[in-house]
Amino acid sequence: MLDDVAAVLPGHADARAWARELGVRDGQRFLIGPDGRPDLRANACLASPRWRNLGETTVRDYTYSVAVWLNFLAALGTNWWEASEEDAEEFVFWRVTDPANADRVQTNTFSRDLAALQKFYKWVRSAYGVANPFEGFDAPRIVKSADVKWMDPGGYTRWRDLGLRGLDLSGRVDPWWRGRNEERDVAFCDGLYGNGLRISEWASVVLPELPTYDRRRGYFTGRLADACAKGGYGHPYWTPRSVLKGVLSYLEGSRAAAVRRAQAAGRYERLADRRLVLAAERGSVVLERPGGGTELKRWNDISAKARRRLLRETELGLEPLMLWLNEDGLPRDARGWEHTFDAANRRIRRMGLKNFSCRAHMLRHSFALKWYSIGKLVHAARLGHLSESERADFREQFGDTWHLVQTMLGHRRVETTKDVYLEPFRQLEVEILLAHADGFPVETFMAEVFTGHPRVRTDPLAVPA
Repeated sequence: MLDDVAAVLPGHADARAWARELGVRDGQRFLIGPDGRPDLRANACLASPRWRNLGETTVRDYTYSVAVWLNFLAALGTNWWEASEEDAEEFVFWRVTDPANADRVQTNTFSRDLAALQKFYKWVRSAYGVANPFEGFDAPRIVKSADVKWMDPGGYTRWRDLGLRGLDLSGRVDPWWRGRNEERDVAFCDGLYGNGLRISEWASVVLPELPTYDRRRGYFTGRLADACAKGGYGHPYWTPRSVLKGVLSYLEGSRAAAVRRAQAAGRYERLADRRLVLAAERGSVVLERPGGGTELKRWNDISAKARRRLLRETELGLEPLMLWLNEDGLPRDARGWEHTFDAANRRIRRMGLKNFSCRAHMLRHSFALKWYSIGKLVHAARLGHLSESERADFREQFGDTWHLVQTMLGHRRVETTKDVYLEPFRQLEVEILLAHADGFPVETFMAEVFTGHPRVRTDPLAVPA
């Protein structure tokens, strides 16, 4: 991006040096006012350490929230540094409630807007003395459960096979299927359903972080880096053997082919901001410094954005360390996966199946639902012979099913797990769950218990037993 600046700024041949003098960094977001000029004070906030130290996704979302607010004020003819509490109240109504706004958002989205604007005005108040019109505002009550939906194992398998693998309603390969990335897309989505990571987190994994395959193991432990996790809260995660096998097949198949094409085209040599990895292990990496020498860093501290710049030298040439690549051999941005889900959902709609779509975060919800079911079955099998007081003592010492799912999702608070991810269980009696504990596999159990629940997607083509 900065390499293009020299072409439009005569006298600034060294665009990077010029940018450093101004305190500008490559890829920095900025705002332009209605008059076509940059807003220097707002952009100073976006360039500040407080803003750029946020996670990459948070920076993107917060900047968008500020832009929405500034556009709202521009439509009112009000400057953001003169906005009043009344303007802020009008914004809340327009953004969340106003029937005339066709693009209203849910309260959880507006809570993100409010967090961004609080941070923005806190900085500009300190720098320029601008009053905060959102002072003392509380976020609208967040009701995420209304947006949450789940898939049971049969429902997910059907969605994947129809949308990503190109099968038809009868389970055969659709002769009109023209998918080119099904091996990659299936491996990625199986991973989301199998390990419960968020889309940005699973998309950030690099090759040295993959566990060593062992056919004797059912699950493999990985660790999400703090720099790539939501809120900076890295945590362990567990990937099923079937998922890891799919990842390794992609690694040796279509990914290797994409890398070879990129090497033949000289694509990696042309990357101006690449960083060469000299040695890498699961915990740390040795990088070549741009000016010479080396530096040792922990994977835990390297963000997803920085990871996309990392290459290693192999016998066949340079290769990215990021696991997930586009067809051109370059690392795939996490936002690109939303297009994968969109395309799969469109294909399924064209096949005549209504109300059978899937989003990335829905797979995380479904992962939670699956493991709560498994946890209930295991607890029933192990605690069934105990008295109620003995069961309470067991839970006090070892935790209950809620804490199991909290651990696997990487939540800081078990209340998040209870209130958002597993709402269907609040409609069921525990005895119903325990009645299915003996003699039923979890897939059958979940299909029976959740059939008909309005927010759990089961296989629409399953034949009733």
